[in-house]
Parts: sequence; C-alpha cells; structure tokens
Amino acid sequence: MTPESPRLAIAVKGWPRLSETFIAQELVALEDAGVDFEIWSLRHPTDTKTHPLHDRLQARVHYLPEYLHDEPLRVLRAVAAAVLRRGFWRTFGQFLRDLRRDTNRNRVRRFGQACVMAHELPAGTTALYAHFLHTPSSVARYCAMLRDVPWSFSAHAKDIWTSPEWELREKLDDATSGAAFGATCTAFGAEHLNDLARSTPVDLVYHGLDLSRFPPAPARTPRAAGDPFRMMSVGRLVEKKGFDRLLDALARLPADLDWHWTHIGGGELKHEMQDHATRLGLSDRITWRGACDQPEVIEAMRAADLFVLPSRVAANGDRDGLPNVLMEAASQKLPILSTPVSAIPEFIDTEVHGILSKDDPADLADAMMRVASDPSLGSALADAAHDRLHTAFTMQPGIAHLAKRLRSIMGPA
Repeated sequence: MTPESPRLAIAVKGWPRLSETFIAQELVALEDAGVDFEIWSLRHPTDTKTHPLHDRLQARVHYLPEYLHDEPLRVLRAVAAAVLRRGFWRTFGQFLRDLRRDTNRNRVRRFGQACVMAHELPAGTTALYAHFLHTPSSVARYCAMLRDVPWSFSAHAKDIWTSPEWELREKLDDATSGAAFGATCTAFGAEHLNDLARSTPVDLVYHGLDLSRFPPAPARTPRAAGDPFRMMSVGRLVEKKGFDRLLDALARLPADLDWHWTHIGGGELKHEMQDHATRLGLSDRITWRGACDQPEVIEAMRAADLFVLPSRVAANGDRDGLPNVLMEAASQKLPILSTPVSAIPEFIDTEVHGILSKDDPADLADAMMRVASDPSLGSALADAAHDRLHTAFTMQPGIAHLAKRLRSIMGPA
C-alpha cells in the first residue's frame, strides 16, 4: 500500500466469502497491478474458513453497520454530516423515489450505510467500484452522489436477473446518477444490460482463472477395477444449482454401476437436499463436505472422474453466470457435465469441451452413464476444455481492461 490514502473504494456484500472466489481473485490481481484501494463491506464474514487468496490481499477492510440499529451513534453522526454536504438533498430525493418503488427496510439500510461510507471515506477518494449491481451498487451510488465522485460496478448473476428493471435502467443512466461504466462476466449478461442502458457502457470482462494458483492437471488413468465412479459438485445448495434434480438423476443410475457423489458447499437447502437423498436411499453413496477452501476443492477435483453442475433458472429468475468452478474443473482435466443455462455455453461447447444436458433427471443420468462407460470420452472432453481454458479464459486480459477502466475514473494520481 502507498502512504497516501487510496483513491478507490470498493463496496462488496461481505468479506471474506468462500463462495465468491472470483471477487477475491480479481481484487488480489488488481492490487498486484498497482491499483490502490480499500474495501468497504456491507456485512461481516460468516464463513469459518478462508481461501489462501483472502490472506494475500493487503488492502484495508472497513465494515459498515450491517444493521443500522447495531451502531446507532455511528449512523446518526454520519447522517448529520451528510445533511451538510452539497449533494445531500439530491441524494435524499433519489432515495425517497427509490423507497416509494421499493418499500423495503433494506432500502433504508442501504441509504444509512451510504451515509456512513460517505462520512468515513478518506478525503482523497476519487471513485467507487461495487461488486454486484443490486445492494452494493445502491450503497455505492448513494455514497457517490453524496461525495460527488463517479462510481462503477461489476455485475454477475442474481443481481442482473432479479433486480427490478426500473432500478437497473436508472443505474445505467447518467441522468439519474448512473454508473460511469459497468463490467459483467458473461456475454449473455452484457447484452442484456447494454439493451437496458441509456448512457453507461457495460463491458464483457470474463473472470477467467489465474492459472498460477492451480497445480498442473494430474495424469489421469482409467479407474481401476473395483473403484467406484467418482462424481462431484461444488456449489451452494440453492434452487438455481439444480441439485434436487441431480439427486433424482443419481437414483436412476443402474444398480450395477458402483458410484459415489461428493458435494462441496453450504446453502439454505442443505437439510432439504440431505432429506431428499435419504428418501431416495442414496445417503450411503453421498458425502456432504460442506464449505471447503480452494485447495480442498482442487484436491477433490483431482480425485474425481466427473464434475456435475446441473444449473437451471430459478422461479424468481435467478440463474448462474459462468460459474468459476467449471473453469477450475477444466484446469484439472476433470470431465464436465452441466446444462446450457445462461453463459455456460460460452465456455463449453457440448460434445466438445463437456456435455451440456437438459436438467431432466433422465437426461442427466444418461450423460453420467456415457462418461462412466467410456473413459476415452471423458478424457477427450477434458483435454479440449483444458485447452480452451488456457487459450481463451485466463485472468490477465480482463484484469488489464478493468484496471484501465478504473484508473480512467479515478483521475490522475
């Protein structure tokens, strides 16, 4: 870190988070590229583990009041200071317009957090950047209006597909204090946001992988006689990941196939999924590992025979972007079975780099059996995905583009 106050403030939902390695990877890479910043987190950490990436970050982390009543004096001081700012009444008017359309106490919390952030930012802060276009960008937008500085965002998945259209349009319009620029990690998402945007350009910036953090792919050999066909998945136990249908697919596998499935990740549907597995009589063939750090995930990938992620569109419109775990599996030459949802086909051409199946249990089961019964198929798909990762989905081009964009709104040092 330089002795001067960083000119960039980055708002995130929570820091650190095991499920958001793509954010940790980006922030570490931006720091390595010489972008000086501090992190402002809307929530305190809840995970008991961290990734090694989190430990590499040198930036200072500030925690805003997670709930306004937790730190009333801090909030009151910030609001009182905000009233004296030139941009207060314009910002307050925008907040009231937003509140009329979104009568949720979370909207009040976002405004209060923005006041605290605006009050406590170093004097030399010249720009803001938010990860996710919903809550963190709302805080960043109000704060930027109070401080009269530009703001920008990186959008991902849920924030794009479950936010109301009026809010997205206003955050993409400089006439309503919209962002100076935006970035998103899928062509699918970039096209949608640019269709909504009036003045804010939204760039396609794939996260990619920092391949220096991953071991070389293991030399894979056909599984020995008597070894089970080992499948694994990494992802939160939420509707859009499709694990309920994966369990139904596992129940359809023929009795003569010896298989085992390992799941890594937490999630709100944990007990529901485990109960479903019990009802299907699968519990003795499943290992629920819970949240793991990245070295543990990679170790599991190196020991598996097939990676399965049956993503789908949830009832509320939420869906994956391009899950980093697919690229991580490709880095270890682990064959991939997924679904043609959102941006997954941007990385995987079905029957070339992996298999993209319907999320119907029968189709998923058939695809599992294809790989289990033909080791050469899985090997060919994994080799092709590994090559695609190395030629088109490395991290460095995206980081270079993002660093240039951020420096353009930060202004001269």
